[in-house]
Amino acid sequence: MPHRRITLVLAAASLAGLAGCATTSAPVSVADTIARTPQLSTLNGLVQKAGLADTLRAAGPYTVFAPTNEAFQAVPAKTMDELGKDPAQLKALLSYHVLPSRVAAADVKNGNAKTAQGGNLALARAGTFVTVEDAMVQTADIAATNGVVHTIDRVLVPPRR
Repeated sequence: MPHRRITLVLAAASLAGLAGCATTSAPVSVADTIARTPQLSTLNGLVQKAGLADTLRAAGPYTVFAPTNEAFQAVPAKTMDELGKDPAQLKALLSYHVLPSRVAAADVKNGNAKTAQGGNLALARAGTFVTVEDAMVQTADIAATNGVVHTIDRVLVPPRR
C-alpha cells in the first residue's frame, strides 16, 4: 500500500510539473506578444485594423512603446473614431510608437530615436525610470523573438508635418 501511495504522489508531482511547463510561454513575435497581453488589447485591435500585424511579425528587430488600454481610454472618443475611419492616419500614429531596432530599457540613451513612422521620439532614462516623450514606461523589456515591447501610460502623437 505505501508503494502505491508513493507512485500516486510521484505521478501527481509529474503532472504538476508538466502543467507548469505548459503555462510558461516561449517568446513570440512583437505582434503576438502584444496580442497575448491583456492590458494591450486595444492596441492589438488597432494594430490589426491598421494592417501592421504582419510587419510586427517580420524579422525586425523592433522596439514597441505600447500604450496600455488605460492610455487609450484617455484619448478623446472623437479622435479614436477619426483614427478608426482613416487607416493611413492610424498606421502613422501606431508606427510612431515603433523603433526599427531593439532597445532594451538599460540601453536607452537620453536623446532622440528615429521611429518607423519617420519622426523622432525623445527618450530618457534616469536610473530604472524610462520615458518616451511625456509617457512613462510602466513595464519594460517584454521579450519577443523579433524585438522588445515596453508598455507606456500614454498614447504618443506624432507632430503635424
